[in-house]
Amino acid sequence: GRLYGTTEIGGANDLGTLFVVDTNGQPVDLYSFTGAGDGAYPYAALIQGADGNFYGTTLAGGTHGSGTVFHMTPNGSVSGVYSFTGGSNGGNPFAALAQGTDGSLFGVTYFGGAYGYGTLFKVSTNGAFNLLHPFTGVADGAYADAALVQGADENFYGVASGGGAHWDVGDRAHWDGTVFRMAADGTVTSLYSFTGGNDGSSPDAALVQGIDGSFYGVTSYGGTNLNGTLFRITTNGVLTTLHAFAGGSDGATAYGSLLQLSDGNLYGTTAYGGAYNDGTVFRITPGGTLTILAWFDGYNGANPESALVQGSDGALYGTTLSGGVNGNGTIFRVTVSVSQVAPVFQTVAQTNGTFMLTWSALPGQRFQLQYCSDLAWGNWNELGGVLTAGGSTVTASDVMGSTSQRFYRVQLLP
Repeated sequence: GRLYGTTEIGGANDLGTLFVVDTNGQPVDLYSFTGAGDGAYPYAALIQGADGNFYGTTLAGGTHGSGTVFHMTPNGSVSGVYSFTGGSNGGNPFAALAQGTDGSLFGVTYFGGAYGYGTLFKVSTNGAFNLLHPFTGVADGAYADAALVQGADENFYGVASGGGAHWDVGDRAHWDGTVFRMAADGTVTSLYSFTGGNDGSSPDAALVQGIDGSFYGVTSYGGTNLNGTLFRITTNGVLTTLHAFAGGSDGATAYGSLLQLSDGNLYGTTAYGGAYNDGTVFRITPGGTLTILAWFDGYNGANPESALVQGSDGALYGTTLSGGVNGNGTIFRVTVSVSQVAPVFQTVAQTNGTFMLTWSALPGQRFQLQYCSDLAWGNWNELGGVLTAGGSTVTASDVMGSTSQRFYRVQLLP
């Protein structure tokens, strides 16, 4: 139930730290980076591996000064896993890692590679490194600074802040960027090139796969108001702009990836905009209806650039780049009211006395299927045990005689 994180600077050597904080707001420094084999300046979030340990990246330090992959135990013992050379294998990773179903750690570097535009790589938790793909700066993209995400099809999906069919390397506001898919063997397919127009440009945050199978993300520039966009993209590359930030009360310039909660909505932050131009916390429906949940005013923090996480208490937690009492950023909590989505029967099929019932769901929701023979009685019986949704639907069966009559209902459990 505790929250683990990084600071890019500060600590004993001013090279960044690793910390843990409980939901009551009591942070504890776990480790200060030295710049040696452990690395320096951890810019990205940590991930917790299947082994219970944490893994992350630093954008500098290490044996060659070009960044590292590191390992941390829950009590704060840190060791270097791999040091980037800055050459063909890449250098200066800004993004968090993603652990694949095979247990390997997959990631991106911002620089290096055969063309100087960064790389895609795989490294084992023991440090065995594999270069998967060097970015070329064209269709596949350039300068990726967001984590990969492994989709339900076991391919990896990501964004690059530069490159693509419309890239203007000389104009940072029109870097445009791409969305791509990568197979586990490193084969890369370009899914979409941003134009810098209404669709946005410069995606700097990791994608998130929604319960509908599509991916959702943000761009930090472009859109109708040049303040970035929120978008949905299918696995086939069909992109829909959900919202263009106006730069006023709705916010501007989103750098953090989105988070989908059990209500089916997506939650995120903008680094600017809002009542004080210090950023916002927002909710957006999959259909594109945006609601502002909180504004930053400098005292409670300013300029959040990282993703939100949901704590074990159901609240949302995050960090700001600046603001707070000392001006060095804050850890904040936003309490949200998440309404559960009621299940709806979708199909009922009967074969040789066996009924298959399917209803809508959100991942993690718990259900109890019930039946009765006569609605007038009002006596409902439980059919089987509690079912937990693993996707957008749940299916259950019932065996009954061909002359029987039954009514069914589903209870959504807390």
